[in-house]
Amino acid sequence: MGTVTVNIAFQDSLLKQIDAEARRESRSRSELLREAARLYVQRQRRWDQVFQIGDALGAKHGLSEADVAREIAAYRKSHKTAG
Repeated sequence: MGTVTVNIAFQDSLLKQIDAEARRESRSRSELLREAARLYVQRQRRWDQVFQIGDALGAKHGLSEADVAREIAAYRKSHKTAG
C-alpha cells in the first residue's frame, strides 16, 4: 500500500500540542496524526453501526425519534427527582 503526502494547516497552538504529544510518545508527528485519523474513522464507523442498530430496532418496534426522545426525557426526570 503506497502513501500520499498531503498538506494540512493547523493553528500554531494545536501544532505545538501535537508536536509535544509526539515527542512524549517518542514518535513522529506523521505517525501521531495517522493514528489520530485511523481512530477517528474507526469511531465514526462504530457510531454508524450503533445508529443502524437503533434504526432497525426502532423500525421493528414501530418507534419514532420522538418516542425515543420522550422516553429519555422521562427517564432523566425520574432519576433527577429520585436523587
